[in-house]
Amino acid sequence: MYNFLHLLSDSLFAAEAIAAITSIVYYKSIKASHYRYFSIFLIVIFCCEIIGGYGEKIISFSNPIFFNYFVIPLEFLFFFWLYAYQSFKNKKLFYIFAVIYALSFILNELYFIKNKNIFSFNYTVGSFLLMFLVIIEYYKQINSDDILNFAKNKMFYINLGVTLFYIGSLPFWAFYLQLLEHRKIWDLYLIYFRLSGIIMYLLFASSFIWGKRNS
Repeated sequence: MYNFLHLLSDSLFAAEAIAAITSIVYYKSIKASHYRYFSIFLIVIFCCEIIGGYGEKIISFSNPIFFNYFVIPLEFLFFFWLYAYQSFKNKKLFYIFAVIYALSFILNELYFIKNKNIFSFNYTVGSFLLMFLVIIEYYKQINSDDILNFAKNKMFYINLGVTLFYIGSLPFWAFYLQLLEHRKIWDLYLIYFRLSGIIMYLLFASSFIWGKRNS
């Protein structure tokens, strides 16, 4: 099991690299659209993974703090922006979700640090907010006049990847400690978490390859 999980971890890192490199290769075709920021986002996230994996050998820092208070918030805020601000053209919704997510950190520090009924409260809140945006995006795509050409829609690949990874793994991070009491279930969820991450980043790469330039 350990070797398989290690393989999945390495494969997830490779998938992140593929997504970042693909975004660079196709950057010229998207540089006039807001998807250029998606390319930059993928590159930054990959660099963060390198720092998280090898940075401690160079400088002393807390990996959990780095990911919990910088990398993960960056991911959620970027997707709030991509969905609400860009896809739905609703700036107000983006700001509301960003504020709610920021407030979840305060509640986490005040209550959920000691009370671990919910392992990662801010991650759970971020995932629920993202799930709401994902559902709206699916509704938007289903009711689009261009639904038959969904495979050319960049947001189709992004939305599917976000669904599998962030929404699919929500119970894992919300009830991490409870699941840990049932190790076989916990192991299965960890496998799903890493597999879905691999698929998500490959879908992100696919969005550059098959998605229309202005979709």
